[in-house]
Amino acid sequence: MTRLNKYLADCGVCSRREADRLIEEGRVQVNGTVAGMGCQVSESDKVTVNGKTLTGKATTVVLAFYKPVGVTCTEKDKHAEKIINDYIKYPVRVTYAGRLDKESEGLLLLTNDGKLIDAMMRGANGHEKEYVVKVNKEITEEFLKKMRAGVYLKELAVQTRPCKVERIGKLTFRIILTQGLNRQIRRMCQTLGYEVKQLKRERVMNIRLGKLTPGSYRKVTGEELERLYQLAKEDENGR
Repeated sequence: MTRLNKYLADCGVCSRREADRLIEEGRVQVNGTVAGMGCQVSESDKVTVNGKTLTGKATTVVLAFYKPVGVTCTEKDKHAEKIINDYIKYPVRVTYAGRLDKESEGLLLLTNDGKLIDAMMRGANGHEKEYVVKVNKEITEEFLKKMRAGVYLKELAVQTRPCKVERIGKLTFRIILTQGLNRQIRRMCQTLGYEVKQLKRERVMNIRLGKLTPGSYRKVTGEELERLYQLAKEDENGR
């Protein structure tokens, strides 16, 4: 027997957290009866979500997508000019793990594995995410030192974790974060008197943007996929 929220995640419907919300809203039925929180199911049970019957655990799919500037991280939004589904035409439903704001570009991972999404989204796991950032004025050693040490973000009432930062140009730096606060890099720079002009995510854990071009994607397979799961498992169990 498997907990219903885990079953929904394993079927690629959504993450466990989103599954709990669907169950609370009464949108999930097991054998024709509205399911309750904590419900246990087996492969022989008929599970429906919004009236659609699930066919069991889906084959795991992980996609690496180069999100262009101007694309909103959402699957449905009638007010957004461009959304992810305008670019991802894949036969299996996938959901993004970790957002990028509309003005940013770069690597976005999408998968139908809810458990993997949960592991990647859990801030305590400390997954590395690497970015290249261009700002509006010359980068100083003082700026780099403060970024590395962590910046107090008044609007979020939080101190960012220490991180790796290196200057790669007069106006450009590379930064590796292990947390994912809302618009974190932009807020950090703004606090120190800088404005972000360009922001590109080049890596999430072991997955790199590589030769992808804006709007394109590739399937993550083989050793690369195995390593991703290994890292997620290591972080989940504590390294």
